[in-house]
Amino acid sequence: MNWKTLDDMAFAGKTALVRVDINVPMEAGEVSDATRINAVLPTIRDISAAGGKVVLLAHFGRPKGKVVPEMSLRHVVPALQEALGRDVTFIERPSREAIDALPADAVVLVENTRFSPMEPANDPQMAQFLASLGDIYVNDAFSAAHRAHASTEGVAHLLPNCAGRLMEAELTALEAALGNPKRPVVAVVGGAKVSSKLELLGNLVRQVDHLVIGGGMANTFLAAQGKQVGTSLCEHDLAETAREILAKAETAGCKIHLPVDLVVARDFKANAPHEVVNTCPEDAMILDAGPKTVAALTEVFKSCKTLIWNGPLGAFELEPFDAATNAAASAAADLTKAGALVSVAGGGDTVAALNRAGAAQDFSYISTAGGAFLEWMEGKPLPGVQALEAK
Repeated sequence: MNWKTLDDMAFAGKTALVRVDINVPMEAGEVSDATRINAVLPTIRDISAAGGKVVLLAHFGRPKGKVVPEMSLRHVVPALQEALGRDVTFIERPSREAIDALPADAVVLVENTRFSPMEPANDPQMAQFLASLGDIYVNDAFSAAHRAHASTEGVAHLLPNCAGRLMEAELTALEAALGNPKRPVVAVVGGAKVSSKLELLGNLVRQVDHLVIGGGMANTFLAAQGKQVGTSLCEHDLAETAREILAKAETAGCKIHLPVDLVVARDFKANAPHEVVNTCPEDAMILDAGPKTVAALTEVFKSCKTLIWNGPLGAFELEPFDAATNAAASAAADLTKAGALVSVAGGGDTVAALNRAGAAQDFSYISTAGGAFLEWMEGKPLPGVQALEAK
């Protein structure tokens, strides 16, 4: 990959404009989960240690180009200060003069970039204004890299640029998983609907050696093969599309793995009476993959060197229909821990499922980026990353 890191830049006496993602959840006016704040601390600290002044650019919520007081980044300052262990200066209307007047080691947080409609429009005027605030541009917000916004893409062309520590880790992990992976490669794709992941599946059958399809998506493929799915969540209108994906996979030499046994119930609720079957009864719904499927997947994982995971294998939010996801994730985690597998996972449901399974900490890399991770898996160029490579 052709991008620079913090180690390639001279920050002493310079002001670094750092795009971060601190779009954190709030409860009762306080940050309820500081994961994203903690993730950007290494970049801030490394720039400060190198003698640079740090100016943070970020979005918060979806204000749609208007000033929405409850979406002010002012609310994040206390949590940011606590995590960083030092003062952070909040600036509502930034100017180079105001920033230059602050101490050389200052950390500054600028108001929500999305308060301006010029941000999502990637307006050149806003990009020029942002560039005037600093000397070096650092992008540490992979999760916003799929957006061609003024603060993620436009400004990167106007200043010397590099990736921050989080962006560097993310890009390095993704390069290892799909860019130049150790083969064989297996991808696990789960979730409710095939329709939301058509581009993803189409790209993966050309990139990986094994493709595991789970969750509600698997039902559509089973139905497309003429198998009974009862009252399960299923997109019957996509049967032809599913058959096309199966045919493309066969042509590309990618082996697709679907559930070979099923956990079914009559009610979609936690601890509903359930049974393991090979064929779904007409009055039942498929809520998870069965133990034979998990055993088969574990063998696939053992035969591979690289794993990419996006989406659960069943209705993981309801016990005991999280069993297949938990067992498969634990198997992948054990292989990773043993040094036999490089495992990269991402997407909101995926992170939640792997955390529930207690497997997340043993994966090689867990991406907290939702949309950007998915678009990367779909093989789409990410504007925020391309802008770093352009310099």
